[in-house]
Amino acid sequence: MKVRILIINTIGVSILKKILVLLPILMIYGLNSYYVHAIAQEQKEIKPFAEDWYVTTEDIIWDVIFPTIDKRVMEEYGGNEDSSFGWGKDRIVNIVYNNNHSYDVSIRIQVPNHSHAPINYTEDLVKVRVSPSCASPKINCNHGFSVDVLEYKHLTQ
Repeated sequence: MKVRILIINTIGVSILKKILVLLPILMIYGLNSYYVHAIAQEQKEIKPFAEDWYVTTEDIIWDVIFPTIDKRVMEEYGGNEDSSFGWGKDRIVNIVYNNNHSYDVSIRIQVPNHSHAPINYTEDLVKVRVSPSCASPKINCNHGFSVDVLEYKHLTQ
């Protein structure tokens, strides 16, 4: 009787192993065939915001560095909503090309100063380093894209 139970258990374990091996294979095959029939979404066409606008190099530089400067102005002027949201660029003062294929851009900004008068601005100077992404043996450069604030000066108080 013991031999008979042992043979049944051995056969049962063998069948169970086969099922455990085949079941994941069948599941993977079934899931893959489901994803093969997925339809990709169509890409939306990129259209110009305004075709008759004239865009300068300064506008392009400004679009690249704006988010980083905006975060820093919010840090400098903390809880003052008018200063954080009402500031704007005055002009780019200087651009320096560095030997590590980055650019130091100095820009003067105007921040609303509502403590003195309703239409009074404080001038600040922000120096940022723009490092374009590059991975080229031709120019011996290997770093990702970044914009970092190097210096923040309050020119008027």
